[in-house]
Amino acid sequence: MSSSDIFLSETIGTAVLILLGGGVCAAVTFKRSKAYAAGWVAIAFGWGFAVLTGAYIAVQSGAHLNPAVTLALAIKGGTEWSQVPVYFAGQLLGAMIGAVLVWLTYYGQFRAHLSDPEVLAAHNGQEGMVDKATAPKAGPVLGIFSTGPEIRNAVQNLVTEIIATIVLVLAILNLGLSDNGKGVGPIGSLLVALVVVGIGLSLGGPTGYAINPVRDLGPRIVHALLPLPNKGGSDWGYAWIPVVGPLIGGAIAGGIYQVAFA
Repeated sequence: MSSSDIFLSETIGTAVLILLGGGVCAAVTFKRSKAYAAGWVAIAFGWGFAVLTGAYIAVQSGAHLNPAVTLALAIKGGTEWSQVPVYFAGQLLGAMIGAVLVWLTYYGQFRAHLSDPEVLAAHNGQEGMVDKATAPKAGPVLGIFSTGPEIRNAVQNLVTEIIATIVLVLAILNLGLSDNGKGVGPIGSLLVALVVVGIGLSLGGPTGYAINPVRDLGPRIVHALLPLPNKGGSDWGYAWIPVVGPLIGGAIAGGIYQVAFA
């Protein structure tokens, strides 16, 4: 497979992953959405189905959709190191495209939400709803685009992302590669999607389980660039954790596989 084929496949697959994953976050967040306040279970299953759909679309390239997976497969030997940057580039571009598509899909909801007096009062610390001194720097819709911790502790947050990513990547590596040697194949994609749901339900509470550097970084960049009024900051002080944590987790998982299962 050529580098252009890999790049295009990963771009489209990751775009769909983020469109559906970010879409469920938007659906649960916005009051003018039919899925408003559906809760964490809906988000966990939504992201699982997002992974499944993106993986089926990107099956030609092995459907990595995640730099942590690409890194682990390179360590394992299923992906050539020369192709790793191509995978990374396609995944990041796709994540950004997917985030823009979420914004377009929920354009009216974004406008209504960010002009809602209650939302503005809470974000600005007015009417006693939020103390300006303790209000988070992140804007009121950042959670639709990227992750954030419930308790801000860099060490704990990093460790949480590492552990969750190790679980994901070990499951992927032990499913066995498809015939092209680049991914897990269609049936494996279904099982990976269920693993993602399980990770979300069990390990997602502390940080929102990025477990994928571009899942967080690409949409965070889009949040910073989009002309959203009253959106607040993009919380770049935290942004390194959902990038570095999954990459470390992917590398560790690849090493564990080589030692324990290869």
